[in-house]
Amino acid sequence: MDKAAIAKRIYAAAHLTGTFTLRSGQVSNEYFDKYLFEADPVLLADIAKVMKPLIPEGTEVLAGLEMGGIPVVTALSAESGAPAAFVRKKAKEYGTCRLAEGADIAGKKVCVVEDVVTTGGQIIESVKELRQRGADVETVLCVILRNEKAVALLANEGLTLIPAFTMEFIKESAKI
Repeated sequence: MDKAAIAKRIYAAAHLTGTFTLRSGQVSNEYFDKYLFEADPVLLADIAKVMKPLIPEGTEVLAGLEMGGIPVVTALSAESGAPAAFVRKKAKEYGTCRLAEGADIAGKKVCVVEDVVTTGGQIIESVKELRQRGADVETVLCVILRNEKAVALLANEGLTLIPAFTMEFIKESAKI
């Protein structure tokens, strides 16, 4: 498996140009439409193969964040055999009233899985909620790291961010 070739496929599938306002409020002239690479089952499976060795030893549950982290965590769970939890942005207000569906997170070593990280704002919010529910969260895996500043922001929250790809690596690979 050639990581640079996969990065090139991600770029070809998901790179858009124009004017885009990101979740962080930042404006960018390029955008990786994560749903385009997440909707490609062969590409998503290859991304999961790249991410599998990044899962920290002792991880008991992989927790994908709504919405983009859900397909990634599903593919990574299938590739690794680790159980998956699906984390809402806000706990359901009916039925089970759960924040995380699927695998139980209470008292477990949980690795958060996200698709694209720019600042890590949603990750910080979600991890606080997961920790309040008894999850031991120290690591976040992501497919694409857009901005290196997120590494320090998450470190301030006791989190290690491990990207499968950086924006720079994807762009460089696309030039091949």
